[in-house]
Amino acid sequence: VQLQASGGGLAQTGGSLTLSCSGSGNVFAFNEMGWYRQAPGKERELVARVDSSANINYIDSVKGRFTVSRDNPKNTVILQMNSLKPEDTAVYYCHADQILTTIAGKMTLDYWGQGTQVTVSS
Repeated sequence: VQLQASGGGLAQTGGSLTLSCSGSGNVFAFNEMGWYRQAPGKERELVARVDSSANINYIDSVKGRFTVSRDNPKNTVILQMNSLKPEDTAVYYCHADQILTTIAGKMTLDYWGQGTQVTVSS
């Protein structure tokens, strides 16, 4: 399974950007799909995720500004980012996981896309 991210780039404060990520390969149903980000000198953090039941979580700092959505038949997750702030500047990573049921129990497979840079100028 591969995740291919696109979008990102440079925006001004208050502007908008859209990130898209599509899964390919031996894909069966993804459980969670979402986006993480990592700013320089900081740890990677969850930005937004949506699970297979359409439950959505956002980090507090992006609530009301970012919207995550997924297209299951296309194995795609999209992050619409509005009202961008300089503190949103980071490398954004697409993430997806699959849950396998084995004899030993359930196991989770994690997949990451390549990072895409988002830079918001003040």
